[in-house]
Amino acid sequence: MRGQFTGWPEQAMDVLWQLQGEPSHAVRERCRADRERLVRQPMIALLNEVADADPRYEDFSVWHYRTDSWWWQHQSAVIRLGRKIEIGLRFSLDGLRIQGAWWYPDPGQVDMFRKAVASEGSGRELSAIVEDVRKKGYDISGDVMKRPPRGYPANHPRADLLRHRSLIAARPLGCEEWLHTPEAVNRTLSAAADLDALLMWLVRHVKRAA
Repeated sequence: MRGQFTGWPEQAMDVLWQLQGEPSHAVRERCRADRERLVRQPMIALLNEVADADPRYEDFSVWHYRTDSWWWQHQSAVIRLGRKIEIGLRFSLDGLRIQGAWWYPDPGQVDMFRKAVASEGSGRELSAIVEDVRKKGYDISGDVMKRPPRGYPANHPRADLLRHRSLIAARPLGCEEWLHTPEAVNRTLSAAADLDALLMWLVRHVKRAA
């Protein structure tokens, strides 16, 4: 598949502009074919090239449309690296956005995460990784409790991480001219490399619960 992605055509922005607000059924149907060709298919081509560059990224999905107008205005995709551990991509009028996420955890995964955070070796490793990702311009978020969970001291050195029931690192990649060129592949791979240490830590320590 290498070489098929040439960037999102500039006309893709015109299609998304027509879908702003609360587009009627007639507007959606009028735009459907152009949106598929100019917005969704380039995302598929992009992820095929990303997967060609790194086989770990071969398990991906590019969403179809849904009832909510948001899904027509934003083209989303995920690359699965582990159970509930993903790279998410989103293309919209704001450009391309990436996130690395462990979210919507299975029963037992939160306990696994907390034990790994509390452990001196793996916990310090994650703390350093998160700080490094933050310095690279990523926002760190997730489902965060107001205080550390029961069974862990309030003054634990990694209390901020223990409060997480999910963990997300995200940032916009921009909306410059490169978005309409093959350079978007390199930009995506570079951002995925930024997130690699975080996601691989999660793959190692937040496995699927039995």
